[in-house]
Amino acid sequence: MFVDQIKVYARAGKGGDGSMHFHRGKFRPKGGPDGGDGGRGGSIILLVDNSTNSLRTYFFNAKLLAEDGHKGGANQCTGQSAENVIYKVPPGTMISKITEVEDPETGEIEEVFEPVADLKEVGETFVLCKGGKGGKGNVHFKTSTHQAPREFTPGEDGEEGRFHFELRSIADAGFVGFPNAGKSTLLSKLSAARPKIANYPFTTLQPMIGVVHFGEHRRGTLADIPGLIEGASQNIGLGHDFLRHIMRCRTLLFVVDTAGTEGRDPIQDLETVRKEVKLYSDELAKRPWIIIANKLDAEGAEENFERLKERFKRIKIIPVSAQTGEGMDKLRDYLNKQIGRDIIVGFTQVSPT
Repeated sequence: MFVDQIKVYARAGKGGDGSMHFHRGKFRPKGGPDGGDGGRGGSIILLVDNSTNSLRTYFFNAKLLAEDGHKGGANQCTGQSAENVIYKVPPGTMISKITEVEDPETGEIEEVFEPVADLKEVGETFVLCKGGKGGKGNVHFKTSTHQAPREFTPGEDGEEGRFHFELRSIADAGFVGFPNAGKSTLLSKLSAARPKIANYPFTTLQPMIGVVHFGEHRRGTLADIPGLIEGASQNIGLGHDFLRHIMRCRTLLFVVDTAGTEGRDPIQDLETVRKEVKLYSDELAKRPWIIIANKLDAEGAEENFERLKERFKRIKIIPVSAQTGEGMDKLRDYLNKQIGRDIIVGFTQVSPT
């Protein structure tokens, strides 16, 4: 099960109470106050980890809780602090805090999402809810005129709230197009990703990310976005569930079935998908894009390819056949220039013995 958005409740631990205690010893029957401070409550921490690509874990556990700190002890001993609890999220997770606001006109309660974090880099951490501080023991309240204080402070409550986790896949470029245009096949040919491939619509039901290696120390990332249909910008079909996954792509690769093997016109398909992207986001529609004319080996592809060139004269078109491999080298070269990044390789210096 693929989960790319979920609401959770998080509560950090409460700080331990301060101690109200007086020292009592064999030769010091009235030794004075020595109550210690309470320990800090545990915090809720999010860690970006690339071992997961879904928020599925939180579907089964939507409550993120941390332990409370321990109470302070005698002899000015500080109570034990609770352990922080670390929860893993995939790269590209946006975190928003949910607040409930009453509509002054209708009186209805509406949820307002306030973005608080955008977690992109592997290893990045974010404190979702901070644990409460421990309370002060009565030793802190002793003065020259107040020798036997009985005051102490309770531990502070930990932060809590409702949050919305939304996964937006991170990739340098994304394949966009109608179902069965060949996006999954292209991804499998260019990278080590192995998406499910079959000849029926919506084979891809979740975004797939593949890493393309252009050289020993150079690579880029590609996303196979599930097929879009007319009305996707109005959340028809898979709609918004997957349009948001291309928001982070720097380059859009519009894949069309040049041969029209399912009786559709490739020009009309491309115009429809471009329209849906623009309706969803003007910013997204302005990003660099090219056309990948796929299935060039099929009957009728050559004629439609000429029509594509005539209709989109100013747009770069790369003709390919994912099945036979025709044109794949040109596509790889283009991607290398557009999204290829050098990988910095570190060396460990070993001291001579």
